[in-house]
Amino acid sequence: MSHTLILGASRGIGLELVHAHLRRGHTVTATCRTRSPALDATAARVVPSIDMREVESLLRLREALDRPVDRLVVNAGIFRAESLPSLAEQGFASVAEQLLNNALGPLQAVVTLLPRLAEGARIGLVSSRMGSIADNDSGGYYGYRMSKAALNAAGRSLALDLAPRGIRVALLHPGFVRTDMTGGQGDIDPSTSAEQLAARLDELDARRSGGFWHANGEALPW
Repeated sequence: MSHTLILGASRGIGLELVHAHLRRGHTVTATCRTRSPALDATAARVVPSIDMREVESLLRLREALDRPVDRLVVNAGIFRAESLPSLAEQGFASVAEQLLNNALGPLQAVVTLLPRLAEGARIGLVSSRMGSIADNDSGGYYGYRMSKAALNAAGRSLALDLAPRGIRVALLHPGFVRTDMTGGQGDIDPSTSAEQLAARLDELDARRSGGFWHANGEALPW
């Protein structure tokens, strides 16, 4: 039975990713910063108080894992909406915050957990189309765009560096999903997005590894 580890699973897409993998018959370990009744109600093993920004927290998670991880999904992240005027007036703290949470944190998590990843494991890094430089035709959102572009760069390097172990990596855009992060706005619900993301990981092979994929299977521009 495959063992899936989902980082950032207390609500929204992360919670639905738990459901999607349980439906596939996987054993699921799910992490969160703060426990939620909805996550506790699932059949997943919950490891709370995990913060990807803190190495000590990730080391504690690594020690808590009692079997190799076949699939790692890094979903945790934050969103802040800056415009050029707000940067000039308020400074760059929110940009730095997003770079830490959305790029450095996920990379730190993958590297720290490498000893627990099975040979041939699959890694899904939940990115965003807003991290595409070629697709940016509206500007703004400096921290979020920069952090997701940095995550994409890290994921591409991970795919190349981990290929000798047969580990495959995908950068995954979940779509415009109706969650708290989007204020309930969006084109699809979290359950549909999670099912599509899980399907992309199901089909992830050496040829697709290192790619930037929409949840619906479309290849996205960098």
